[in-house]
Amino acid sequence: MKWIRSRTRKQKILLILLAALLAGGAFVYDWLFVDLPSVDNLEAGLALPSTRIFDRNGQLLYEILPPEGGRNTAVTLADIPDHCVKAVIATEDANFYCHPGVDVEGIARALWINLRGGEVLAGGSTITQQVARNLLLEPEQRTERTIQRKLRESILAIRLQNSYTKTDILTLYLNQTYFGNLAYGIEGAARAYFAKSARELSLAECALLGGIIANPAAFDPLSNLEGATERQQNTLRLMVNQNYLTQAEADAAEKDTLQFAATRFPIHAPHFVMAVWTQLQRDYGESLYRDGLDVVTTVDLNWTNAAQDIVQQQLDRLNHPPPGSRVPANAHNAAVIAMDPFTGQVLTMLGSPDYFDETIDGAVNAALAPRQPGSALKPFTYAAAFNPQQAHPWTAATMLLDVETPFITRK
Repeated sequence: MKWIRSRTRKQKILLILLAALLAGGAFVYDWLFVDLPSVDNLEAGLALPSTRIFDRNGQLLYEILPPEGGRNTAVTLADIPDHCVKAVIATEDANFYCHPGVDVEGIARALWINLRGGEVLAGGSTITQQVARNLLLEPEQRTERTIQRKLRESILAIRLQNSYTKTDILTLYLNQTYFGNLAYGIEGAARAYFAKSARELSLAECALLGGIIANPAAFDPLSNLEGATERQQNTLRLMVNQNYLTQAEADAAEKDTLQFAATRFPIHAPHFVMAVWTQLQRDYGESLYRDGLDVVTTVDLNWTNAAQDIVQQQLDRLNHPPPGSRVPANAHNAAVIAMDPFTGQVLTMLGSPDYFDETIDGAVNAALAPRQPGSALKPFTYAAAFNPQQAHPWTAATMLLDVETPFITRK
């Protein structure tokens, strides 16, 4: 009987343990997997692309940003310099090509750094984990510093690794990661910081951009050049350590003087761009801010710049005549439109000498602004009066009495 009671007690304990295990498993499953997004939903998290307006020769005139986004244009991996790719891998995920989406070695290294520093100094997230976090998790979840978020991010990263190639994941990362100053992706960052396309970036520029990804606000080169330069130098050291560069190449890049963009959002031929923008809003509506259009226009930027120089020279000549020749014209505004007479294409549109000069209301496009026709309407009146098809057409010798006269306009 004792043996039976002992066996029954053991069975109860086993049942309790099994029930606890099942309950714990159900809790963990609910904690980690319930509401976990599918990796097939990557597109839902993509940054909205910019709409770009070009002149007839392919020169970028302006980028129209989405209202709730930033500058973003996707490019292929082939359009990104190899040293840019290596700079990002060196700083963000040295073992990118070796791990299955989660880098256990990197996590252990980050844990050791954090323990030694007494605070969170390193995150240990791989490039794949960052893609999973930024494109699949909800915005409010991305900044959470919890074990649950980290584990869910890791699960999604492994699933991404099983569904996409390393090239796909790296291309997504380079096109979607945030570089600060409303720049998403390497192409947007190249335009925002250096006013050039990604394919034109130098090693020094790539090292700087790769270094600021970790904290774009803290290492913003436009407000903290010293901090950004330190990150650039650290990136170059990492690239040397990982045999991406020789020490001589890194030293040369450190000495390279960086030329930053004069403005974050440059605009060329602004009067024409604003006219095109208005037409695009009318013709395309919300897709203008959602679909990332590339708009090639008829205007020639070189012609437009030449027209602006000519207008400013002519105004200066009118306002500053040679002494004793004539009275200054006191003319401060002018507009120019040049069209191809065979196609009607607008080649040049200049709405004022200087779009940004508020003293002359320079942003007003005088080439398109409505105005009273005045005497400009007289030739049309004369043409109607001289029309030989009329019963009694006027001639140049027709006499008119300068007295009040009623005219019958309709019967």
